[in-house]
Amino acid sequence: MTPFLLLSLPLFLLTMTILFSIIRGRLRRYPILLLGYSCYQPDPQRRAMQDVCEYLGIRTGLYCDKSQSFMRAIYRKSGVSDESYGPPYLFQPLHQLDRKHPLAIQEAEESLFSVVSTLLCKTDVEPHEISVVIVACSMFSPSPSLSSMLVNRFGFAESVKAYTLCGMGCNAGTMCVDMASRLLCKKSGYALIVVTEGMGGNWYFGNNRHMLVTNCIFRVGSTALLLTSDPVQRPKAKMELVLTHRTHHGADDSAYGAAIQMDDDEGMVGVALTKDLIRVAGTSLRQHISTLAPSVLPLSEMVRYVCNVAKSYVAGDKKAAKAQVPDFTKAFEQICFHAGGKAVIDSVGKLMKFERGVLEPARMTLHRFGNTSSSLVFYELAYIEAKGRVKKGDRVWMLAFGTGFKACSVVWRALKDSSLDPDNPWKGCIHRYPVS
Repeated sequence: MTPFLLLSLPLFLLTMTILFSIIRGRLRRYPILLLGYSCYQPDPQRRAMQDVCEYLGIRTGLYCDKSQSFMRAIYRKSGVSDESYGPPYLFQPLHQLDRKHPLAIQEAEESLFSVVSTLLCKTDVEPHEISVVIVACSMFSPSPSLSSMLVNRFGFAESVKAYTLCGMGCNAGTMCVDMASRLLCKKSGYALIVVTEGMGGNWYFGNNRHMLVTNCIFRVGSTALLLTSDPVQRPKAKMELVLTHRTHHGADDSAYGAAIQMDDDEGMVGVALTKDLIRVAGTSLRQHISTLAPSVLPLSEMVRYVCNVAKSYVAGDKKAAKAQVPDFTKAFEQICFHAGGKAVIDSVGKLMKFERGVLEPARMTLHRFGNTSSSLVFYELAYIEAKGRVKKGDRVWMLAFGTGFKACSVVWRALKDSSLDPDNPWKGCIHRYPVS
């Protein structure tokens, strides 16, 4: 062997080692860990009791008698209690009700600043350490954006990647988790996710019944969560992300128009929840879970499901075959699905054949906080944790769906037993739940 070859061999091995390390680093997927989350709980004087909502309508004089009676009836059977919270807009003097934008800014600042401050404090993470900030708010999009509002308030680093998602509907929270995981999986870092909704600026003052429903069920709520891809943080983390799964059914016209913002006949802007919504939700969720099932269900349950479908087809009962669904309680110990309303909970429970105990977190969260839109599934997680039901190794399924029509699933694995955090929104009242 010549001296040249003897000298070039170590250089070749060093080069190959460096190339291998680079390739391995590019292909490596970092674990996505949930360090913590915080849910916003407004002051008690912000409770949106039925009397408060009715008084607002009486003061404005914009609702006819039939509309007031309709909202009263919807509210009473909505499953939402007087303990849910309303936006600052509801509690302003009559002459300030035209000031929607400044009151919407106040609503956003109160909730966003509160949950982010609490979360950073309890996770002991400094703002300059955060590399990604994602804020989701479907119905309110100011300029500068909500993410810029947080950057300005907390002084995040100049290199921070800030995103603001609008118009994504009630599944925006789970979609943000999917987005953050894709941004973090290739490098170590922190992602702050904040999900909220602008209620005050979108209060409906017309007489279209499809739009009046939103006044009865939607309430104030926000959640901030901190994800990290730093493996060193595993001992501190609550959960590890297992998978995310998204489906979009907007190509179908009925699904696209099932819940849509529009003008009524009098030019009043509102969100119309059509009669097709429950049917569309059922159809879309059935398609969503059919594509999710192979990734999460044990083989034994998949075999049982296939056999039941085959038996129904052999018996000539196609309707029964279509009604067959896998038992997802075989795949998950805890389930949080979007409690869009009492009818939605009933529909999902019937579709998935869930027992009463599985529906409890959704029903109780709707009762206590109302429909807080994209943050709702995290209030449900807080309920389960407050009850001490999450054990190390448990698989937690979050299923959210919203306008578009879109659905998004997020699956976590618990890294430790749950405990009642000092900022848990159920602290002080969890002993009263479940209610009948």
